Amino acid sequence: MNPDLSRLQPYPFEKLAQLKAGIVPNKALRAINLAIGEPKHSPPSFVTEEVLTHLHGLANYPTTKGMPALREAIANWLTQRFSLPSDSIDAERHVLPVNGTREALFAFAQTVVDRSQPAPLVMSPNPFYQIYEGAAFLAGAEPYFINTTAESDWLPDFDSVPDEAWQRCQLLYLCSPSNPTGAVIEKETLTQLIELAEKFDFVIASDECYSEIYFDEANPPIGLLEAAAVIGNTDYKRCVVFHSLSKRSNLPGMRSGFVAGDAELISKFLLYRTYHGCAMAPYAQHASITAWRDEQHVVENRTYYREKFSAVIGILDDVIEISHPAASFYLWLKTPAVLNGDDAEFALQLYQQKNINLLPGCYLSREAHGINPGSGYARIALVAPLDECIEAAKRIKDFIINI
Repeated sequence: MNPDLSRLQPYPFEKLAQLKAGIVPNKALRAINLAIGEPKHSPPSFVTEEVLTHLHGLANYPTTKGMPALREAIANWLTQRFSLPSDSIDAERHVLPVNGTREALFAFAQTVVDRSQPAPLVMSPNPFYQIYEGAAFLAGAEPYFINTTAESDWLPDFDSVPDEAWQRCQLLYLCSPSNPTGAVIEKETLTQLIELAEKFDFVIASDECYSEIYFDEANPPIGLLEAAAVIGNTDYKRCVVFHSLSKRSNLPGMRSGFVAGDAELISKFLLYRTYHGCAMAPYAQHASITAWRDEQHVVENRTYYREKFSAVIGILDDVIEISHPAASFYLWLKTPAVLNGDDAEFALQLYQQKNINLLPGCYLSREAHGINPGSGYARIALVAPLDECIEAAKRIKDFIINI
């Protein structure tokens, strides 16, 4: 067996299940799940109709590279959404469809990490999406965690990373907007990171799956390719972004996303994926084309989230330390002082007394540089319908008041 498999930690939801094992929740209250970031808004009907229309495609093998029309739709969306220079994104060279970004984020590390080099590092924010850590281990590298804290406005403290660590870095994962905090990395920081990648010869993989869930229509989150173009890196050297229809279009079950950026890296990733056997089903490709070409359903989606955040924060902000995120559908809240900041205990008691599931922050982070930055916080995914989110907020408020 691959010995690195033994280094993989249980997934956060496995830990949550273990925490709740044997505990009976309050059956007088309906269960409300705020733990899993699975969108619950209805998928666009025109996309599901496209799926049904193209089911005959099941008789054909799809290509790993994807249909030219899909790659073209993605290239056009990227160019328009991130104000990229005209024709700087070549659908043939810079874009690769993937079956959701989770498997692509994992597989990308297997492609770019050179395990023949001494002690390679894969860097990521902390708290983080656990795929980054597992990808590092199974690529033969060590994860290096960059803490995000309230003091750094929940952005990774890149200035804390010493040069010797940057010298060993082969891959830097970013997550902006962040899971779990909703923080957005600004243009100046992104351009500095691109310059560091050039100086120390590493690759930046930017997980931008939450980029289309934001609250100021006039100020969408910037992306890595956008920052690269600003400084003249229109070849997008060392820069790769990951996007998905799961959150943007409420289509998590379709497993549709893409990777785009540095043409040389995309070429090598295509080679890896060809052997890996990854190809998006034809019906999903056709449906994805229609989704990437339409923005109205995305604007409506943001409206629903805006309503939920406004309602929930309005209920909770006088009983717990909470702030509105810049983007994403997560609330990152500080657990009550009366519980000594014990986020696991907070989650357990809420489940037992109020039949609410949320995720302890410590399950999303690791102890690094002397602290576990997720400890004392909890992640709430506001994916349930508005009425459930409001009811959950009222239960949480009642719980806090009566602890």
